[in-house]
Amino acid sequence: MYTAEANVQFAICIAGEKDGDLDVWKVYRVLPDPKAKAVGCLRVIDESGEDYLYPQNQFVIVELPEEVRERLLAVVDK
Repeated sequence: MYTAEANVQFAICIAGEKDGDLDVWKVYRVLPDPKAKAVGCLRVIDESGEDYLYPQNQFVIVELPEEVRERLLAVVDK
């Protein structure tokens, strides 16, 4: 179990940018960042593999069953 990853969320991108590093309808890992949240952003690991701030309105946070979260985290932690 990924107890260290308990604060990690996942979100679906609902609005991308032309030639950007986000794919619409793809699930992305969201890292905890209170400062980003305070300014209406999320810290997202995008297609570049790096984490960047994106407007929160480009995403919908999804609640996943624990088994699915564990499988996703196992894939991204490789």
